[in-house]
Amino acid sequence: MPYLDLPQGSIWYEEQGSGEPLVLLHGGAVDSRFFEHNVGPLSEHFRVIATDLWGHGRTADREGPFSLESFSTDVAALIEAVAGGSAHVLGHSIGAAVALDLTIRRPELVRQLMQISGGFDIDADPPTGLDIDQMVEGTVKFLGSSYGAVSPDGEEHFAIVTRKDFELSSREPKFTTEQIAAITQRTLVMVADDDITPISHQFDFFRALPKGELAVVPGTSHFLLQEKAALCNAIILDFLANEPVPTVAPIHRAPAPAPG
Repeated sequence: MPYLDLPQGSIWYEEQGSGEPLVLLHGGAVDSRFFEHNVGPLSEHFRVIATDLWGHGRTADREGPFSLESFSTDVAALIEAVAGGSAHVLGHSIGAAVALDLTIRRPELVRQLMQISGGFDIDADPPTGLDIDQMVEGTVKFLGSSYGAVSPDGEEHFAIVTRKDFELSSREPKFTTEQIAAITQRTLVMVADDDITPISHQFDFFRALPKGELAVVPGTSHFLLQEKAALCNAIILDFLANEPVPTVAPIHRAPAPAPG
């Protein structure tokens, strides 16, 4: 399995399929195996590059806290070295925030952007009512053995990684609507109808994007890519493979009236 060696540490990645490159970025406390129901169908049309962010899956942890910039710096290097300089980028949860950070910092690397169960401002998320210790304990019980099955750091290290994930999620993302409005890439905002981040925030996200498209997947939760994989894959492939259609009665996308 290939690793990309970087000054800050190596990251694991895997490729499948051919065509235009599509980079997949997973969320917190999981790794690229989260996309097990998506990689196959997507790789029938695209060269799918799935990576494990540092501290997750087969990529070893490093000293210091997680940050969106540290993750997106690694992903930028992956796109330059493996994807050939630019790629479509899909992120889920924390991975969506990483993809958003990458798009804002290095827009030339991102062809089209897919934000799944993400968001642009952490203050929009409702409080969970749990403290970090409780969240870490619950996540370790739920996912610890899966992490330990592949991690070079061993299962006992998962509590440290999970805490760093929750600490990151308490600080970031903190983007403004002005920063979102400056994104020129066509962007898909996809959310479950029973997701962690409120649909109202996802709607604000969509409305702020100059080239935004919104998909609400019914009957799903934060794990929508697994719960209704076929529907999610169809939406993603339609977005990537087809140009926007001319709509009959646009409101949000209606062209501005001519001056004068």
